[in-house]
Amino acid sequence: MTLPNFKTKSLIAFVLIAFIGLQYMNAQTDVKSKELINALVLVNGGYEKLASKKDVSFSYKYDNFDKGYDLSTEKHIFDGEHSMAIYTHHDINVLPKQEGDAVQSLVDGKAQLTLDGKAIKDAKNIGATVFLRKVNSYWFTMNYKLQDPGTNYEYLGIETADGIVYDKVSLTYDGAVTNKEQNDAYILYFNPETHLIDLFYFSLPAWGINKPVLKMMVNYAVIDEIYVPVSRKVYAPNEKGEYNLAGEFTFSDVKFNNGLKKEDFVLQ
Repeated sequence: MTLPNFKTKSLIAFVLIAFIGLQYMNAQTDVKSKELINALVLVNGGYEKLASKKDVSFSYKYDNFDKGYDLSTEKHIFDGEHSMAIYTHHDINVLPKQEGDAVQSLVDGKAQLTLDGKAIKDAKNIGATVFLRKVNSYWFTMNYKLQDPGTNYEYLGIETADGIVYDKVSLTYDGAVTNKEQNDAYILYFNPETHLIDLFYFSLPAWGINKPVLKMMVNYAVIDEIYVPVSRKVYAPNEKGEYNLAGEFTFSDVKFNNGLKKEDFVLQ
């Protein structure tokens, strides 16, 4: 076998460096944050493992207690991030105070909404449909998408909460990559025993909450080898900075690999 000459070696090195650079040009992190994320991926298998399940369906209850609740059957296809939901009860986020089954879909970026089969086309409700289809999918897949393009991390040290010494990591997004005027921000708490994120703070710019001050506590269950956040409790601060339980969101009847097709999500 003939060994490559110096010019060939230099070219190979340049290509390798360029390839590595392309992988990380849209993401910034530090050594400790990367170690924590890698430990999580070792536990849950990363996005490739989730994507191998093709799709998922589940029942989703968005419960704001005295304010009411939304109950939907959710369907998501991982390749292309197509999404659909049938709301049989909707007090909060989807056509509140209106009777009938509401159906949302997002296929190839196009949103549709119907109420008892009749199309709803006003800009406000279509915008809400886009938001909910994306956010409901993200809440399910969050721990598998921490290495998406445009993610930026900064290690913030340790903090003790509920007797657990967590490693804290700030997560922000590069707007030039996400093409969004406003991006959510998170402070992630990595459990040193499980390596999972069972506590985090987040912002919600769509609702005028621009700093990560909302608190989320998460419980997981392993379903078909996937870590599913079956219960999430959100806490909001009052004027004194005291946190109170504001809602509980649950995933149940979770089923993967249902043979879903995006064409079935098109409503009209």
